[in-house]
Amino acid sequence: MQLELSEKQGESLVRLARRAIERYLIDGEITDEKTEDERLMEKSGVFVTLYKYPEKLLRGCIGFPYPIYPLWEAVKKAAIASAVEDPRFPPLSLSELPTVIIEVSVLTVPERLDAESPEKLLSFIEIGKHGLIVKRGMRSGLLLPQVATEYGWDEETFLSETCLKAGLPEDCWRKKGTEVYRFEAEIFEEVRPLGPVKRVSR
Repeated sequence: MQLELSEKQGESLVRLARRAIERYLIDGEITDEKTEDERLMEKSGVFVTLYKYPEKLLRGCIGFPYPIYPLWEAVKKAAIASAVEDPRFPPLSLSELPTVIIEVSVLTVPERLDAESPEKLLSFIEIGKHGLIVKRGMRSGLLLPQVATEYGWDEETFLSETCLKAGLPEDCWRKKGTEVYRFEAEIFEEVRPLGPVKRVSR
């Protein structure tokens, strides 16, 4: 599936994510608001990321790599989960919500990479464009495209870090039996808490 979300659609998803978090923190309910935008009702993978402002320090990130829910509903679920279920952080409080910016990444369906050699695998990855999933046995790790850009990683480092995210040795991507997937994302985020929404990547 191609992405092609408009600026307006991206903004509506970011606004929805904030409203979903606020409603859940106030009364423990998931907002039941609907959309009439057919594109936003299509099933799609999505991640919602929270950052502390202005430092842009990670405060939570959870999502769905595969298109199992309609995008509109997936954003609600991922937003709430990123706020209160990310095991790396304490649950977000209502008073903290105005101090975070919200980022929504809408994903293409992950594509398995089949390469004859580890070196060839590197050529299939474009920093800034692709996110990665590494799977081996019961373990799996995912990193969004913007992570490699933010840290200035090259392709090899990106693969190694995705292995580590999965709890695997950093060189596991070189070994037979390890599955590597790539995906693309359209990314929209608030410039500041409750502020304008900008497109980060297409």
